[in-house]
Amino acid sequence: MAPFQEALVENLPRLRAFAQFLARDRALAEDLVQETALRALRNSDKFTPGTNMKAWLATILRNQFYNELRTRSRMAAFADMPHSAGQDAEQDAHLDMCDFERAFDALPRVQRDALSLVAARGFSYEEAAAIVGCAQGTVKSRVSRGRSALERALGRAKAESSLT
Repeated sequence: MAPFQEALVENLPRLRAFAQFLARDRALAEDLVQETALRALRNSDKFTPGTNMKAWLATILRNQFYNELRTRSRMAAFADMPHSAGQDAEQDAHLDMCDFERAFDALPRVQRDALSLVAARGFSYEEAAAIVGCAQGTVKSRVSRGRSALERALGRAKAESSLT
């Protein structure tokens, strides 16, 4: 197997986890990973050996996810996608997750992207910057602003729920 193909196979578990996080739907996540692998293979000549393949693949996957959302009737389908909440979770945990998802979805897209990559997927600031195509300091700022906004939103949600 060629080195490019070996590196692609090594990155498939990370791609699956990232796709699952973005899509919140197992079938869509698998479709995204398959499409990402196909696009990577088709465009293997555009990959520069010695650079970060993980970031390159994550960029392809993220762009494919956004393309998928656009084709699903301009975000209307996104609201209909199943959200991740454990079936056996207690009601409070479910409500907390709903509050988080609502607050997260209310963030500007650039902050959601930065938080998704750094806080949820474990990419370094440098890798996240390469994926989204901006400076490392910009990613740090977006993560910081996103976390602050989530803390404010979730603090308000908890305060409101304790009043009822």
